[in-house]
Formats: sequence, C-alpha cells, structure tokens
Amino acid sequence: MNQMQRILSARRLSHSIIPQSCFLHRRWFSTSETDASSPPLSSPHQKIQTLEDKASNKSRSTASTTSSLNEQELAKFSAIADTWWHAEGPFKPLHLMNPTRLAFIRSTLCRHFSKDPSSARPFEGLRLIDVGCGGGLLSEPLARMGATVTGIDAVDKNVKIARLHADMDPMTATIEYQCTTAEKLVDDGRTFDAVLALEVIEHVANPAEFCKSLSALTIPNGATVVSTINRSMRAYASAIIAAEYILQWLPKGTHEWSSFLTPEELTMILQRASVDVKEMAGFVYNPITGRWLLSDDISVNFIAYGTKKE
Repeated sequence: MNQMQRILSARRLSHSIIPQSCFLHRRWFSTSETDASSPPLSSPHQKIQTLEDKASNKSRSTASTTSSLNEQELAKFSAIADTWWHAEGPFKPLHLMNPTRLAFIRSTLCRHFSKDPSSARPFEGLRLIDVGCGGGLLSEPLARMGATVTGIDAVDKNVKIARLHADMDPMTATIEYQCTTAEKLVDDGRTFDAVLALEVIEHVANPAEFCKSLSALTIPNGATVVSTINRSMRAYASAIIAAEYILQWLPKGTHEWSSFLTPEELTMILQRASVDVKEMAGFVYNPITGRWLLSDDISVNFIAYGTKKE
C-alpha cells in the first residue's frame, strides 16, 4: 500500500469527535480524487520541480536570502486587511469555515498529543503557531482552547488588526503576534508543538521551501496541519468562478488556479520536508444550511495533518 493509499484510507475522523452527520452532504461535490473533466495535468513530481525551479530563478534574481513570500499576494491581503473581522466582508468564507477547520484540528491534535477532546481547554500546555494568521480568526479560538499561541503574518496591517482584536478579550490578549515570516523564525531557532498554516500555501512563491520552514518550526514528533485548495476543474469552478465572480464572496483575483496543489503534491512536498501526512479530510459547503462540513471529498478544499519525523 503506497503513501497516498494509506492517507486516503485514514481520512475519516474519529466519530466520537465528529458526528456522523458531518458526512451526509457529499452529493453536491464529486467524491473522486481528481475531477474526470480536468485536462491532463503534469505529474506531482513535475509540478513540484516546476514550482521549485521558478522560485529558485526568482530568488537568484531578487534576493540572496531564501524566502517563500509572494509580494503580489501580500499586496492583495494588505488592501483588505481592515475587513478581517467583518463577518459579511471578503473573509466571509473563512468565518463560515472556521468551526469546521477547528473540528479537524481539535480531533487530530487531541489524538496526537493524548488530550481530552471534550475538555473546554484541550490544548493546555501546547505551544502552537498560526503561520499566515491574518487577522487572527484561527489564533483566537486556539488560545481559548488553552494553547500558548504565536501568530505570524508578513502583512503588517494584518498583525495590527489581529493584535487590536485579541486585546479586547483577556483570554486572547496573551497571543504573541509578530509581523515576520516562518523562515525568519527558523533562523531565530523557534520551535512549536504544532504548526498550522491554513489557506496560506496557495499564496506563497515557493511551496516546497515554505513546507521546509513549517517542518523546521515543528518539534520532532510534533504536528503540522496545512489546508489549501485542490488544483482541479471543480475547484476552479467553485473557488474562483463561483466564489469570486458569481457569489462575490472574495475579491476578484484572490486565487490563481495554477498556484493550487493537489493532495498528492502536498503530501509529497511535506514528505520531502520530513513531515509524514497521517490524515486528510475535505471541506464541503452545504448551500441549504450555509455551513461547511467535514467530508472525505477532497476535490476542492482539503486539510492535511502530519507528524514531524524524529
């Protein structure tokens, strides 16, 4: 049984943590790993090599220090930084998806660190970092669950908004926010029990280098959680055409389809960075209830949990 088969067979979450009802709404999306209508794509090896080559050429021409930053993507998010906590604003999809993301994180991290998932503060004693924290939508609930949280973002306006919002609640005022990059924290020798980068990797210039930094920030046998969007025609239709142009949930141009990674590519990149992917799940949107649910359909939005090799 190969690596991807083992991952796909382990995708379902523990039913004691995630109710069975979470898996009832897959009919709106294909359950295949790649959309049958997709055009022929290069292999994961070829795609990763292309990404590495492009980033390598760019770094040689622009800077001597390796960085995964994409300046155009930073400018996009800087322009809408003031709207992070507007539930009906550009980040509405993240507000709606957050409970589902947290359900996966609670399940996997509690299992990994032998914590009680029914506890109000299951992450007590754990050091977590939210890479690409934006306005703190993920950092704050992690802090309320007891974690010692560090949130970092390369956009200074994001960090200022996150800090101002966190300071309004004593339970989140302890979050350490920094305007910095994962690479710089690696240089500083920082490490964490769990490293999370949700909806970030599709916006970086070099996914392979970015994952190496995530791995370096994770302690041996620690946990790494990454979520992103699959590079499938179904994702193009829903995450770009529908979300940006029809429903206008997001500003036009928020996503570039060519920057998305398939589950196989993400697994391979993480494995090369010494992170062994253990579990994967999909997020599906129920247009009737307006809620996101966990599913085994990873054809559009998906999340992966892995462990750092000792």
